[in-house]
Amino acid sequence: MNIIDSHIHICRCINGFGNSGEMQAIGGGYASYADGTIFQMIPECLGEYDVTPEAVLKVMDEAGVSKAVMLQGNFLGPQNLYTYEAAKKYPDRLAAAATYDPFCRNVDSIRKHLFEDLGIKIVKFEVSTGSGLMSYHTTIPLDGDVIEEMLSYAEMHNNTVVFDIGRYPAECWQPEALARAIKRHPDTQFVVCHLLAPRGLVQENVWLKGMEALTLDNVVFDLASLPSNQGKDARYPYPDAIHYIKRAIELVGSDRLMWGSDLPMNLCKDSYRHLIDYIVLSNEISTPDKENIMAATAAKVYFK
Repeated sequence: MNIIDSHIHICRCINGFGNSGEMQAIGGGYASYADGTIFQMIPECLGEYDVTPEAVLKVMDEAGVSKAVMLQGNFLGPQNLYTYEAAKKYPDRLAAAATYDPFCRNVDSIRKHLFEDLGIKIVKFEVSTGSGLMSYHTTIPLDGDVIEEMLSYAEMHNNTVVFDIGRYPAECWQPEALARAIKRHPDTQFVVCHLLAPRGLVQENVWLKGMEALTLDNVVFDLASLPSNQGKDARYPYPDAIHYIKRAIELVGSDRLMWGSDLPMNLCKDSYRHLIDYIVLSNEISTPDKENIMAATAAKVYFK
């Protein structure tokens, strides 16, 4: 079965920023926020201070993963140039997304360089209160003027737009507002990360309302971190994650779902093989649905 990882991260060096201030690598794969919080960010198989494209490709090759999409965010820190360089070096294996902060005074020149000079075709907006725009800016309405200006620019440049809106009940989790914004741009391809990040079956009803709002012709969902988002006690083969995938197939169809690992951090919690096999080896998902989820949807969205 062909496999495409629709959601990974690489970094030249960790330089994250979020609601706990700046985050730096401290060695051994660990990172520290400005408030003193320390945790493992990078598994031993991928590096100590960085996550190189070569290290990622080695892990992908061992697991039989053909391609991957390098997304962006403030958790590891923006890696626009490093990601662009990786995609140029391995164009048959890796696709690059860029990100930017719309509140930068020189936002016009930043966007011109990323999407016109460099020609990057995917833009990722993480707006979460953990490590996205709303972690260090005030709450931003996703159907407001700031987001609309960003989406208009993306539409003008034919960009695929990726959103991570965090998880319920944070202020960033605004699926209805995001749906209103998306409806203004029916010709733009949107990706919503983490299948809206449900955390355990107790959140199914609120998750269902969000999914119903975002069941739009130009929206697909990635499944990155779906297993780990089920809580600290979640274990392979992740039955709650499978439950949500089955529900999502019923709601939007498998041709609007795509697998992602959210590497590197999730490989600190479980193996890459398990993050693949909980879907590939599941008896509860049909082979045609698996083929869509594991590769066909991502190929259509990111590697067309």
